[in-house]
Amino acid sequence: MPVLPGAEPYRHEGGEVGVLLCHGFTGCPQSLRPWAEYLAAHGLTVSLPLLPGHGTRWEDMALTGWQDWYAEVDRELRALTERCSTVFVFGLSMGGALTLRLAAKHGDAIRGIVVVNPANKVHGLSAYALPVARHLVRTTKGLRSDIAKEGVEEVGYDRVPLHAAHSVRNLFRLVDAELPQVTQPMLLLHSPQDHVVPPADSARILSRVSSTDVREVVLEHSYHVATLDHDADRIFEDSLAFVARLAPGVGTEGTAIGG
Repeated sequence: MPVLPGAEPYRHEGGEVGVLLCHGFTGCPQSLRPWAEYLAAHGLTVSLPLLPGHGTRWEDMALTGWQDWYAEVDRELRALTERCSTVFVFGLSMGGALTLRLAAKHGDAIRGIVVVNPANKVHGLSAYALPVARHLVRTTKGLRSDIAKEGVEEVGYDRVPLHAAHSVRNLFRLVDAELPQVTQPMLLLHSPQDHVVPPADSARILSRVSSTDVREVVLEHSYHVATLDHDADRIFEDSLAFVARLAPGVGTEGTAIGG
């Protein structure tokens, strides 16, 4: 099945410091591509995979679940760990939940994590209806392009398969239980005006992780897909500074030293 234009995975061979980026539910690498290219331009090794069932047709997503998406980022993380001496994981939305699960499971193999508008729960009555509704209705309206910046579009599905949405709900419940196992330094950036993931999700994550090195940044000018929005540069710069603080030898003004 052909991949949608812009949805292709992205990889860059840089220095000894690597970053894995995890995109969101029904989205694709396009939402994180500028972030990935920014990190690559500063000498980092970057991996931005396309999650199974994403970036093609929603019918393909209906055949996948959270185990498939998590397995993909877990494989990419293991490959990065073999290639790099220091590894970070970044994620947007559901990609933030995947990031948190990787952090809980891999411990010291991950030096730090950055999450943007991380999702923690499927909200509203629909969450309770999903176990039954997914057998009666195939799809619901899509979630893409919650962006304040005019003229910017997110590449993703305009329909959400209810089978996949039910799987996301199960993932969030699992990750929520695992949050106390997250101990890595964490940078969490979130938008007060987010029409997909409410600020309550970020607040709950901050209250439940065991990390002691935590910084919270509020993205006042962006909606959910903040990596393509007005605060994108803030996200890119703050995340690079985060990496540089924890991995000496990464220059915030230039390429990785010796990379």
